Amino acid sequence: MNIEFRFLQKAIVDKNYISFTYENKNYKNIKALKLDEKNKVFCDNGIFEFEKIKKLVILKDRF
Repeated sequence: MNIEFRFLQKAIVDKNYISFTYENKNYKNIKALKLDEKNKVFCDNGIFEFEKIKKLVILKDRF
């Protein structure tokens, strides 16, 4: 388990917004809702594969 994965789990529990790059597209102020056993991240803007997420940033703002 890498550090970004652990930070994402913590952001979901704490209900922090996240920002990241996915397939060369930037996403900002995204609500990460849950993470399933296949490492898919369920968000308010869709479903993303964790392996394809780059430049993950956990924001201080909460929802």
